[in-house]
Amino acid sequence: MMASLQVALIALVALLLGLAGGLLLAHLRARLVGKMAQSILEEAREEANRIQREKLLAAQTEIQELREREERRLKRKESELAQMEERLLQKEARLAKKSEYLEGIEESLRRDEVELEGLIEEGRKLLAQERALLERLAGLSQEEAKEYLLKLVEAESERYFARKIAEVERRARQEAERRARRILATAVQRYAVEYAEEATVTAVPLPSDEFKGRIIGREGRNIRTFEALTGVEVLVDDTPDVVVLSSFHPLRREVARLALEKLLEDGRIHPAHIEEKVRRAKERVEELIREYGEKAAFEAGLDLPEELTLLLGKLHFRTSYGQNQLQHSLEVSFLARLLAEEIGIDPRPAKRAGLLHDIGKAVDHDVEGPHALIGADLARRYGEAWPIVNAIAAHHENVEPATVTAVLIQAADALSAARPGARQETYERYIQRLRDLEQLAQAYPQVKEAFALQAGREVRVIVRPERASDDMAAKLAYDIARKIEEQMQYPGEIKVTVIRQTQYVETAK
Repeated sequence: MMASLQVALIALVALLLGLAGGLLLAHLRARLVGKMAQSILEEAREEANRIQREKLLAAQTEIQELREREERRLKRKESELAQMEERLLQKEARLAKKSEYLEGIEESLRRDEVELEGLIEEGRKLLAQERALLERLAGLSQEEAKEYLLKLVEAESERYFARKIAEVERRARQEAERRARRILATAVQRYAVEYAEEATVTAVPLPSDEFKGRIIGREGRNIRTFEALTGVEVLVDDTPDVVVLSSFHPLRREVARLALEKLLEDGRIHPAHIEEKVRRAKERVEELIREYGEKAAFEAGLDLPEELTLLLGKLHFRTSYGQNQLQHSLEVSFLARLLAEEIGIDPRPAKRAGLLHDIGKAVDHDVEGPHALIGADLARRYGEAWPIVNAIAAHHENVEPATVTAVLIQAADALSAARPGARQETYERYIQRLRDLEQLAQAYPQVKEAFALQAGREVRVIVRPERASDDMAAKLAYDIARKIEEQMQYPGEIKVTVIRQTQYVETAK
């Protein structure tokens, strides 16, 4: 009994424990299901939020694209409207021009109409006059009418033949001038000495194109030094194996040519070497001047003092209206000798005066006054006889010719200068303008040297550093430019470049 009761109790306890465990398991399962449901709900919410954000972003992107598309369409419309507006404005401008043109034509037609009315009125007056004349003639006898008509025809014929005679005279005068020029050309052919017209540039051949860079030097110092020392512009362009020296002054150009050729032969091109070669080139040019003077005196068969020989040699580097002055002097000497022989007088004074007649041009850039009087003063100073001095002074009529020789020199000078092809007036004016530019700049006491370059489009002025500071150099450039504007006439523009440079040289022994 007790055993069955224990079994019953154990079974009851087991039942209760099973019920409790089942209840506990059910509770646990319910909690687990709740958690799973909560997790599923949260995932669903997150997915819904994600989908909502994606949809919102896609909607915003689409809205942005629509906005940009609409903006582009509006910009195209605005551009089309602006173009249409521009075309309308152009059409309006063309219509305005056409309107002005039509108004001008209308005004012209009105003037023509007024002029036509005046012509019509004048025609009416002439018709009335002719009618009155016919009426008057109708009252004349046949003889009187014939006489009147003959007088009218005679007066008209006189006017016609007067015009014809004037035309014939004009043609005869032109023909006479042509024949006179032909006779003059034939007459002076036997006197003419052939020589080439002077130019303003000299081409110097290079051994190779690499020398162009060496001539220019680092930062252009070589070419600047060369141009400053010679007063000649060096043109380095694309022409192969050639540089060009440009200057209106033949003496400077010859110095530059000799110096550059020696530099090219030596191969060393730097500022110090350039100074040495330029100095030697100047010495060589002085020797050439002496040689040209002695050669000219020898050709003329004359014995001249050394001073006059040197001045005569300088004329080789001078031109007048494009005519080489030394050749011109020789030509005048020969012509004067021939003229003197033709009229039967002593040809020696004429020959000597002809060779020396333009000697004043060798120094007329240093001394003021006509070159004829300057030359006469030089001839007198170096012991020439009075007839020679008078012939030199009178060859441009600055004084009265006192001898037949003086008159012969005038005639020979005119023959040499006036023969066809001897001179060019435009060239001389060009040279004179360049000389005037240099003299204008050199008139300032601070200026050491001045050179006209680039066909007169630039004046390069070198100042004395001890007399002008940098500020004064700037002011000097301004003053020279203003003075050129006031005193000279020139085409285009002229650049004024003022250079101030200080050099210190010492010798190490």
